[in-house]
Amino acid sequence: MDHDSTDHPKPPRKARQGSQPDLPPQDLTAADVDPATSAAEEDDEARLPEAPEEPAEAIAEGPLAIGHTAIENAVRLAPTSPGVYRMLNAASDVLYVGKAKNVRKRLASYARANAPLPARILRMIAATVTVEIVSTTTETEALLLEANLIKQLRPRFNVQLRDDKSFPYILITGDHWAPQILKHRGAQTRPGRYFGPFASAGAVNRTITALQRAFLIRSCTDGFFESRTRPCLLYQIRRCSGPCTREIDFPGYSELVREATDFLSGRSHAVKELLAAEMEKASNELEFETAALYRDRLAALSAIQSQQGINPRTVEEADVFAIHQEGGYYCVEVFFFRTGQNWGNRAYFPRAEKSFTPEEVLASFLAQFYDDKPPPKLILLSHDIEECALLADALCVKAGYKVEISVPKRGEKKELVTHALTNAREALGRKLADTATQSRLLEAMASTLGLPQVPKRVEVYDNSHIQGTNAVGAMIVAGPDGFIKNQYRKFNIKSEGLTPGDDYAMMREVLERRFKRLLKPPEGDAAKAKPDDDSFPQWPDLVIIDGGRGQLNAVREIFDGMGLTQVSLMAVAKGPDRDAGRETLFMPNREAIKLEPRDPVLYFIQRLRDEAHRFVIGSHRKLRKKDIREAGLQEIPGIGPSRKRALLHHFGTLKEIERASLADLGKVPGVSAESARKIFEFFHAQPG
Repeated sequence: MDHDSTDHPKPPRKARQGSQPDLPPQDLTAADVDPATSAAEEDDEARLPEAPEEPAEAIAEGPLAIGHTAIENAVRLAPTSPGVYRMLNAASDVLYVGKAKNVRKRLASYARANAPLPARILRMIAATVTVEIVSTTTETEALLLEANLIKQLRPRFNVQLRDDKSFPYILITGDHWAPQILKHRGAQTRPGRYFGPFASAGAVNRTITALQRAFLIRSCTDGFFESRTRPCLLYQIRRCSGPCTREIDFPGYSELVREATDFLSGRSHAVKELLAAEMEKASNELEFETAALYRDRLAALSAIQSQQGINPRTVEEADVFAIHQEGGYYCVEVFFFRTGQNWGNRAYFPRAEKSFTPEEVLASFLAQFYDDKPPPKLILLSHDIEECALLADALCVKAGYKVEISVPKRGEKKELVTHALTNAREALGRKLADTATQSRLLEAMASTLGLPQVPKRVEVYDNSHIQGTNAVGAMIVAGPDGFIKNQYRKFNIKSEGLTPGDDYAMMREVLERRFKRLLKPPEGDAAKAKPDDDSFPQWPDLVIIDGGRGQLNAVREIFDGMGLTQVSLMAVAKGPDRDAGRETLFMPNREAIKLEPRDPVLYFIQRLRDEAHRFVIGSHRKLRKKDIREAGLQEIPGIGPSRKRALLHHFGTLKEIERASLADLGKVPGVSAESARKIFEFFHAQPG
């Protein structure tokens, strides 16, 4: 689905001239990201939820009777109109959110003492002490409100959509005379045409790269574009037509943009026919270089369509959902088709009790999935769901156009659903196998290290700084399902009296800030965190730090001071010459542990430590780059106003100075070899 928000502005009259060197961005994909809405490009892997345990014992008559009484009291005051109801326990935690066309009638069905209800519903009733009701004008409004509240409150007895986030789009900007192609996440506020959604950032990056080869549209920022006086490397490798220095005129570039827009809008066949005709014409006129350029562009378009796998013939725009259940877990596979092209797929693992049917899980999943996303005009499902017409009406109201939901029985649409169902089955099988492997590693680590229990949550901490500046600490989290990236945290070091480079003091601040949140119960809505909720914060079973016996003792003192005794501690010291496989493990009141280099447990611990190091280094670099851009070049020793002006005049932007090589810095008038070295080392120094 694409969105058009503006016309192209007029080009400037004349480009600046000069002798600027050929300095393209070194990271060719980095320029494809909209700086206003850039996000972490590592997609968080979907993970399996903890399977809710079904208690074997019978429900006591007392609590069930109390729940019935609470619901009966609510029935007397409930309206007979549409609305949403919330069941709460004694701690005011929301247990369940439901909607009904007639709220009083729906609540009355829970209040009947001898009604044959599933065990899940009986447990919910037994825990209920009060019911809150919100009336709505229509049942459609009730459905939309229910989906929003479930995502916000994460009630224990509802189906919960997990690992939900915005999808990336391709944006062809409309606020510059030479439109730019880039990846975009978030609100679509920038003028231009949006194409998507794509299932992953990787799919967008691959498509943008191929589109650059096919249509030669620029991907550089406006600041970089305006500073050019000669084409960059992308022009040399035929991934840009060079509008910055008028290697192509305005009408010619506009034609390239139009062709790219047509291709992304679904008119790919017409675009390919046009390019083939131009190639044939150039060949007949013996303009073989031009013909070769058209040939390469056609090949790039073919590469895009070949990477997309199945491309439907009769389905222009649709989302395909297929659900598979196995071992008490559910997997929903989603395929996105836009403009007759496959724009990727993604697997979700919603949290739901075993008593839910696949149809119930899929219905709740759909309502939550489209709570913050525009739906397509057609949604294809693998299972019939209740209130399908109501959900379609709700999406129509939300989107402003007709949305059809169907379960195809034959033809190409049925083939698409079958393909999605196969992917759902395979994705759940892989995830179950990966989870089993991770669980075995955790069990082996508990046995090898003599831990009191198999850890379900492992937290690893690391610090990063350069001579005490831009100090940052970080925490990564791992469990039976692998790394839990949406629970990673970074801690900007704030202590004013901290000695630069004091790793012990930095670790003390990080751990105290982390665990004081757990020791002191939060107030307000945060106090309603459920004990079985797997969202942050949670108590870890094992804390790992990067360091030796000294770091371990320092952390132990911190924990003793806070009265933490239920958390196991371990420090991982690097081997001689920092060789992987020769690490030493330290634990309180234990002799140092050295595992065999090929031990799977040691490899697992190395992975945990390396992931923490990767995350903290990335956090440090982002903080440092922000600090550098805010302070300009004044922080570099020996760089005064004159050299700063010379550097900016030569490179155009601070970002390009940061990317420049040592040799290129030395070419700037007024910058000596020693100054160039200081500048280069300032931007490329390794954090400690």
